[in-house]
Amino acid sequence: MPTARADTSTEPPVRRRVYKPLGFLFLALGLAGVVLPVLPSTPFVLLAAWFFARSSERWHAWLLASELFGPMIRNWERKRCLSCRTKAVALVSMLVAGGASVVFALEDNRLRVATGLLMLVGCCTILLLKTCKPGQDPVDA
Repeated sequence: MPTARADTSTEPPVRRRVYKPLGFLFLALGLAGVVLPVLPSTPFVLLAAWFFARSSERWHAWLLASELFGPMIRNWERKRCLSCRTKAVALVSMLVAGGASVVFALEDNRLRVATGLLMLVGCCTILLLKTCKPGQDPVDA
C-alpha cells in the first residue's frame, strides 16, 4: 500500500527528484559561504529557495520561516531585490573574511590576486542586484 507524500507539488516527479537534491546542494553551499571567506552565501541560498519552491513545499516553507534567510528570500521572491542590510552584511563579511585570507593565509601572490578577483566578482554581483526601497515592506526590517 503506497504511503502519502509529505511534499506535494505540481511539478513532474522527475523535476522533484532532481530539484530537491539541488536545493540541498545550494543550501549547503550557502551555509558554507557563511564561514568561508570567498564563497558568497546569498546567491546560493536564493537558488536553494528556487529549487525547493519547485520540489518541496516543506523545505521551501522552512527556509521562508528561517530568521536568518527568510526575510531575504521573501524580498527576493516578492520584489526581486535585496535589503540594504542584506547587501551590507554580505559585502562586509566577504571583505573582512576574504581580506584576512588574502593578508594572513595566502602566501602565493597568484592566489592572492585570484582571491581578490573572486571577491571583486562577488562584490559587483551584490552591488548590481536591485536594492529594496526602505520602509516599502516590513520584510525589510
